[in-house]
Amino acid sequence: MLQYDVPEYKKIRVIVDTDAACEADDPFAIAHALMCRKFEVKAIFAEHFGRKGTVQKSYGEIETILDCMKMDVPHFMGEDGPLCLTQDAPLSEAGEFLIREALAEDEKPLFVLCLGAITNVARAMQACPEIKDRMTLVWIGCQDMDHPNPAFREFNSGNDIEAANFVLGSGAQVWLLPVTVYGKMRIGLAEIQKRISPCGKIGKHLFEQMVDYNAGPNAGWTAGESWTLGDNPAIGVALDPACGSYSLRSSPIVNGDTTCRLEEGRPLIRVYAWVDSRFVLEDMMSKLELMYGAEKQVVNSR
Repeated sequence: MLQYDVPEYKKIRVIVDTDAACEADDPFAIAHALMCRKFEVKAIFAEHFGRKGTVQKSYGEIETILDCMKMDVPHFMGEDGPLCLTQDAPLSEAGEFLIREALAEDEKPLFVLCLGAITNVARAMQACPEIKDRMTLVWIGCQDMDHPNPAFREFNSGNDIEAANFVLGSGAQVWLLPVTVYGKMRIGLAEIQKRISPCGKIGKHLFEQMVDYNAGPNAGWTAGESWTLGDNPAIGVALDPACGSYSLRSSPIVNGDTTCRLEEGRPLIRVYAWVDSRFVLEDMMSKLELMYGAEKQVVNSR
């Protein structure tokens, strides 16, 4: 177990919004967030990954992770597809919860860690515009703003470009982690086997789902025996905003090919240029070892 706590005045409220079943990195970030003493994890939202029906898959993976970690955390179904397919449907459970939590009177700041498309947040902000000033959105998404690459389609922004542009242009407080940052969170499968797999039921699940996906038909883009845990930087900067370097920049507009263009007069957002991968990955693995290693599984409740 972790033999320390975090003072109440340093804690933050956290919602994790995740396309948990799209590929193998989201489960690591979810597990990491759930182990952080600084975080009061209020909920986990299931996010779609580009088409109708995928949100249910994300929801199922969230339930698997919670079961493996013996944790009881509220989790909600999000929008069943991008804005163009869902904006006339009733607001999802995730959107309704986000509005309630953002409007709640609480001294602890609210951080929404967005690990996929940003549809759930966009729908909630459309339904209740006043929430935009009551939360910080940490988003894993977008291409490099300075070096666009039309040959590369960035996954998260590309799964709902309309939602991305709505949020980026809204004036909400956004901390953006583009592909040039999240793509550097490299780890070898051997290290996952050595450090993470022995860590109880959750460690076994994280390793096995990674290996299964890596050997599957949809992983042709991977190097073979390494991976990018690209969602974990969102956990890292929420834990310690100074674990990387950033600047305030005008928010980009995402084009149809996911390249970004810049225009004058856009809202300022925080854009990270670098995040300390050693800090982020070692924090996650150390917490897994201390909380779940050597059969030290305990019931955790938040």
